[in-house]
Amino acid sequence: MRVITESKLRAVLGGLPGTPRVVMSGNFGTPWRALSILDTAVAEYHLFALNAQPGVPDRDGVVLESAFVGPGMRRSERLRYFPCRLSLVPDLLIDALPPDVVLLHTSTPVNGTVSLGIEVNILPAAIDAALARGGLVIAQVNPRMPYTQGDAVLPADDIDYGIEVDEPLPSPQPRPASDVFRSIGERVAALVPDAATLQLGIGGVPDAVLDALASRRDLTVWSEMFSDGVLALDRAGAVDPGSPITASFVFGSPELYDWINRNPRIRLLRTEKTNDPGLIARHPRMVSVNGALQVDLFAQANAARVHGMIYSGFGGQTDFVVGSLHSTGGRAIIALPSWHPKADVSTVVPRLAGPVTSFQHSFIVSEQGTAAIWGHDAATQAGQIIDQVAHPSARDELWQAGRELGFRLP
Repeated sequence: MRVITESKLRAVLGGLPGTPRVVMSGNFGTPWRALSILDTAVAEYHLFALNAQPGVPDRDGVVLESAFVGPGMRRSERLRYFPCRLSLVPDLLIDALPPDVVLLHTSTPVNGTVSLGIEVNILPAAIDAALARGGLVIAQVNPRMPYTQGDAVLPADDIDYGIEVDEPLPSPQPRPASDVFRSIGERVAALVPDAATLQLGIGGVPDAVLDALASRRDLTVWSEMFSDGVLALDRAGAVDPGSPITASFVFGSPELYDWINRNPRIRLLRTEKTNDPGLIARHPRMVSVNGALQVDLFAQANAARVHGMIYSGFGGQTDFVVGSLHSTGGRAIIALPSWHPKADVSTVVPRLAGPVTSFQHSFIVSEQGTAAIWGHDAATQAGQIIDQVAHPSARDELWQAGRELGFRLP
């Protein structure tokens, strides 16, 4: 890696031919300074990132691309959404969307290596694809970035250019747990045995689940991501100290970033590994907990679209639902509030109007109760969803709609 000035990097990027495709660290590992330099140096380019945060360039000449849409791209008219399981996004970058430039946010060098820190995810695959076609790998080198282990460690020689930027890492805004989320968290926690392996998605419900698991023992974590809830769980003595905590990316508080820095128990791996359903299934008592925007009487979940418009995407939900169902003693849980307060509508609908994100779950949970899905016939599943998951004000309409859909309901 050759460390250069920002003006030199601007000149390097300004010399790129055509309309390059740039893949960058997403989530809370975005290399904001390097991205700003790119945007001033290159008139037209494609920008691919997962869960992009607000502030991503959105102007004429920039085409935004993602397989998991974050708030920085969600409402853009320039967005190209690529439906794809997270485990297959690396293949997408190799075959359909090969990068010309990869923008990283890394630690400072240690013994000829840097760490990708809080964001490994699809980046190793993007780096491989760029190097294979003679593309550029550029790092924003930051002493505040934790040095994490596993596939996060990258030879500094794989990076063409680096700029030095000393700035704190952003953290998500803390969200106080509502009574509804706490109730859901307690119901989900009741389904998690000791010595389970956990995967939890993003949001208030997974955070509430972690809060409710403090009394468990010998838990392990194999997840696409984790946040401060896992740190709290570890401090409560619920996590097996002899097992690694495995994920592909992390975001949370500065305290969390300090905890994962050079922590040998933390192992961040490539998406192809963490989200491989076959590897997930090897973990006994694998429990995946994911949210949804809607569920229907066919026990299908929509976690991707609102009124037909893309909200996020598949993410890792499909990977972990399949992997958990094939795990010995595994459970795939969808958890959501029974009512959407902003839209003032039921989150349980007769039939999803748009694409399905996942289906054939073990349990669906709301603050109203728990519907056992696995092992029951379709009519019993539908009846449990109405009786145990749906809000009471929506149940009469759902019973009638269920009968019209052909379910043999009372």
